[in-house]
Amino acid sequence: MTTSIAVFGSAFNPPSLGHKSVLERLWHFDRVLLLPSYAHAWGKAMIDYDARCELVEAFIDDLALPNLELSRLEKEMAVGDESITTFAVLTELQTRMPEAELTFVVGPDNFLSFSKFYKSDEILSKWQILACPETVKIRSTIIRDNIVKSRSISHLTTKKVARMLTDKAHYSFREHD
Repeated sequence: MTTSIAVFGSAFNPPSLGHKSVLERLWHFDRVLLLPSYAHAWGKAMIDYDARCELVEAFIDDLALPNLELSRLEKEMAVGDESITTFAVLTELQTRMPEAELTFVVGPDNFLSFSKFYKSDEILSKWQILACPETVKIRSTIIRDNIVKSRSISHLTTKKVARMLTDKAHYSFREHD
């Protein structure tokens, strides 16, 4: 039997209720891989990778959806601080799980600029693409901004993630990240 796997790549910088609004609609997949970016393709500053993975694990725990799992594949594939392309990730996943049916989940902003992705035509010919807009317009940027300005974030992310971000000093945020 073929396993259906949704691949949801994001910076998760940090996970937000916007991410949650997408993930809740992916219930029909056998597995949903949450794939934090190891390095941002456009050089955006991010919370440390391992710290973001801790946040994603807490996020998954809070959501309690049975098909969600963290994937650290980009770290395994990383060479230095180079960003990993979607094509490389999907190729590696397909090699590791040759019988799986992979679907790459993108937000509407990335879907509209999908032609700019490395080997976008090959991605479209080999795998499914699912444009899944957020139904809750809460971005990670709002969370980071609220933290910098010492405002509440409890209404922007899940309970454990909010607690971790409030309690942990090693999540560093600056005004212009």
